[in-house]
Amino acid sequence: MPHIPMDSSDSGRSPLARRSVLGAMAATAAAPTLLGLSSPASAASALRPRALPGGGDLGPNVIVFDPSTSGIQAKLDEVFAQQESAQFGTGRYALLFKPGTYNGLNAQLGFYTSIAGLGLSPDDTTINGDVTVDAGWFNGNATQNFWRSAENLALAPVSGTNRWAVAQAAPFRRMHVKGGLNLSPTGYGWASGGYIADSRIEGTVGPYSQQQWYTRDSSVGGWLNAVWNMVFSGVQGAPAQSFPNPPYTTLDTTPVSREKPFLYLNGSEYRVFLPDKRTNARGTTWGSGTPRGSSVPLTQFYVAKPGVTAATLNAALAQGLHLLLTPGIYHLDQPIQVNRPHTVVLGLGYATLIPDNGVTALKTADVDGVRLAGFLIDAGPVNSSTLLEVGPAGASANHSANPTTVQDVFIRIGGAGAGKATTSMVINSRHTIIDHTWVWRADHGTGVGWETNRADYGIRVNGDDVLATGLFVEHFNKYDVQWYGQRGRTIFFQNEKAYDAPNQAAIQNGAVKGYAAYKVADSVTTHEGWGLGSYCYYNVDPTIVQHNGFAAPNTPGVKFHDLLVVSLGGQGQYEHVINETGAPTSGTSTVPSTVVSYT
Repeated sequence: MPHIPMDSSDSGRSPLARRSVLGAMAATAAAPTLLGLSSPASAASALRPRALPGGGDLGPNVIVFDPSTSGIQAKLDEVFAQQESAQFGTGRYALLFKPGTYNGLNAQLGFYTSIAGLGLSPDDTTINGDVTVDAGWFNGNATQNFWRSAENLALAPVSGTNRWAVAQAAPFRRMHVKGGLNLSPTGYGWASGGYIADSRIEGTVGPYSQQQWYTRDSSVGGWLNAVWNMVFSGVQGAPAQSFPNPPYTTLDTTPVSREKPFLYLNGSEYRVFLPDKRTNARGTTWGSGTPRGSSVPLTQFYVAKPGVTAATLNAALAQGLHLLLTPGIYHLDQPIQVNRPHTVVLGLGYATLIPDNGVTALKTADVDGVRLAGFLIDAGPVNSSTLLEVGPAGASANHSANPTTVQDVFIRIGGAGAGKATTSMVINSRHTIIDHTWVWRADHGTGVGWETNRADYGIRVNGDDVLATGLFVEHFNKYDVQWYGQRGRTIFFQNEKAYDAPNQAAIQNGAVKGYAAYKVADSVTTHEGWGLGSYCYYNVDPTIVQHNGFAAPNTPGVKFHDLLVVSLGGQGQYEHVINETGAPTSGTSTVPSTVVSYT
């Protein structure tokens, strides 16, 4: 068994430390409850804030099954019927399976639905059946199969192959597939995913129509094909490096990784497991026994339910609790402020944060070991200057031993309604790991238009030594990614430029035609990227020309490997791939222009 320490900041509080919470709570406008007692001692006691409880039930939208539960398939079907096409709906669900064996299930996953096992290892929870994502709701087109996830299960697919036809924001983590994995929809329609981590697929992975994919720290029995951009790091059984024909980018190991926290059962007690950081990782964390890491009991988490105020969430954090966000929508009138080292903010079932009055949804201090995972931030109707900030401006502390991780944290501007944000995600803290994010200015849904859901910048990285593994950023009015920190690294990047630019003048960047999808600042002397792609589809004005997909200083320390740009059906064109290098796209044939190495 792993060593399971208690967080020293969460236990053994002295009375003085407890009293100090009063000031922190006052700062978040959480007033103490006065009990109307008359003695001086009781009056002093009444001035102390009432402690928020840790633990508790997981709410109505976390549905927990065990092997003896009756009607499991009917419940799965009920949730799927509600969520199958509810792309911008308000339903949020987590389907959790206690350790054991389940037979004959087909868990079809719709929008905002997560399925997960509650064991310490995927093999603790086996489904003799399937966890399926298909695209019948969208006439066989899987390019909008967003916001769903599978985690910590072993699957023995009925047909020998499990179907997982997804697009962005649909992670497949800590999964053991005792067979093959098909990443395309029935009929091999369009598909635009995706992400696998810490998983073992015993059979062959068949992407078929999938345009791009990133797989990290896993093992596969084989990989069938590639379309535009397939990237692997630390994957046993991955195809050899061969970009651009076929377009495989393969790194033997992942430089730094730390798996996402996850909820599990230790007997009848819920705990959250916190995997250790790995360097030069290869293969899964769980294949040779108990994973390395520590765990925290649920009693050290404030179990949040929709309707809770930001002030209460901040009071819980100030009290020393972590946050578990149960499925639902949370409206915020002030930022969630994470100040304590090693704090965990973990969402279940695509818990969604909405800043209502132009605030930033969540900010962290420049501290070690914060873990942000498993939630969606949806921009509100009043413009926010930022939606997520990791570290304050000017953060400079060294976090190499215990970095902050941002995992399966997704950002959306528009789509579910008008939303605006100047810059969606800002990374100021050094050594931060961004492990799978989709930052999306919506191109469809409601509240969508060049100015209606205005969002100039997707991600801005100011901190040094930041690593991004699985970066999806799309449709911003100006730069999708801006990188100012030194020694930054990105393994896999997928981008589409904003479809809805009304004309060439709307995207003109001084003398440059358009804003690059991925811009490394001129002040940067060391940066490296592997497997990066940018696509354009200027369907409002197909005559728009984008000068390049990537822009970076021409200096020896800035290196890129395996770059591509694609014009989708000739709706707009690129003049170059990176800077002045790379052939232009042309015509309507949707053929990538590639650069294998840029130094």
